[in-house]
Amino acid sequence: MAVTTLKRKLKRKRRGQNTRALKLKQLNAKPVIKNVDVEGIKEEFEKEKKK
Repeated sequence: MAVTTLKRKLKRKRRGQNTRALKLKQLNAKPVIKNVDVEGIKEEFEKEKKK
């Protein structure tokens, strides 16, 4: 008995799997932490409060 492969269905299924994997990667990705001047930001907030 011959077996036929459903190529179109397989492509559709793989596309769904790939997009799901990409979405998970994007959700789990952490942003790059940059050096932040905390003291400078605090001073800016103090200036805003005084106004």
